[in-house]
Amino acid sequence: MRQDTLSIVLLSVFILCAVGVIAVVIWLLRLNSTTRLRGRVDKFVGQLSAPEDQYLSTAPMERESRYDRFEGMRGRVNRALSSFSTDALRQKISSAYWPISDIEFVFIRIAVTLLGFALGWVIPQSIIGGIGLGLLFYLIPGFVLDRSIANRRKKFQDQLLDFLILIKGAVLAGFSLPQSIEMAIKEVPAPASEEFGRVLREVRFGFPLDQALFNLANRIQSDDLQIVVTAIVLNSQVGGNLSTILEATIDTVRERIHLFSEVRSLTSYARYTGSLISFLPFLTALVIFLVNPGYFDTVKTSLVAQLIFAAALLSIVVGNVIIRQIVRIRV
Repeated sequence: MRQDTLSIVLLSVFILCAVGVIAVVIWLLRLNSTTRLRGRVDKFVGQLSAPEDQYLSTAPMERESRYDRFEGMRGRVNRALSSFSTDALRQKISSAYWPISDIEFVFIRIAVTLLGFALGWVIPQSIIGGIGLGLLFYLIPGFVLDRSIANRRKKFQDQLLDFLILIKGAVLAGFSLPQSIEMAIKEVPAPASEEFGRVLREVRFGFPLDQALFNLANRIQSDDLQIVVTAIVLNSQVGGNLSTILEATIDTVRERIHLFSEVRSLTSYARYTGSLISFLPFLTALVIFLVNPGYFDTVKTSLVAQLIFAAALLSIVVGNVIIRQIVRIRV
């Protein structure tokens, strides 16, 4: 009886967590699509006048009022719970360019962790499974955030050289550096246009251009961008021909990209071998389960078997991390 009550409670927690996660995902998708739609309208037809904007709006005034109240409540909650966040987390959310705050990310992580704990406890009827799956689900949002930041930085890195060439051409044509950046933003897609657009917005808000560029370097964490920012800041402080400085910087970045590509090709075998070794135990376990489904029945009841499985999983993760650290060569 007690076990049935506990299962019902855990199932209720699971349902609430699932509903919360689905609601947050739907809200983020709607917010992102609205932002993209507004960006496309502003890009092609410019700033809408008041009558046109009211005519094109698909939401009634009552919905707008509810949205404003929701945003106000959202801001109050974020300010009230700001002590639960850290500067590092805020920097990560800003680097990923996600339309959520750091407090909302903490809530999502807590909901996902409770969901994993409920699934791990209800399905195998073991608290060890609940703790293990809850820990795994706790790591998933951080992993997704890190992957999003890494993908965004890689795309920015691929666009940096073209962006610098556009800036140099605009400087040679007689434009100032902010004007050159603004012209280059119109020609380069995201994320380079978004990140340098942030730089221009910070300058318009009163930040010095040097500070705005340093903020960009802190968000992207790229050695090539750090070289570019350092060269531009030194040129603004010491003086000199900016186009010459940009030309030398472009040559340096181009050579670094060429060298980094060679290093990636030389270490590709070790990276793929590490991934294969990490996924091979899971593939072997899947084949064994398909051939003999009852092979892992003792894991449900034996604490020793569960601890062995947990130690094996930890060893796989640690080994993969060590291999990746060995083949990670900074250029």
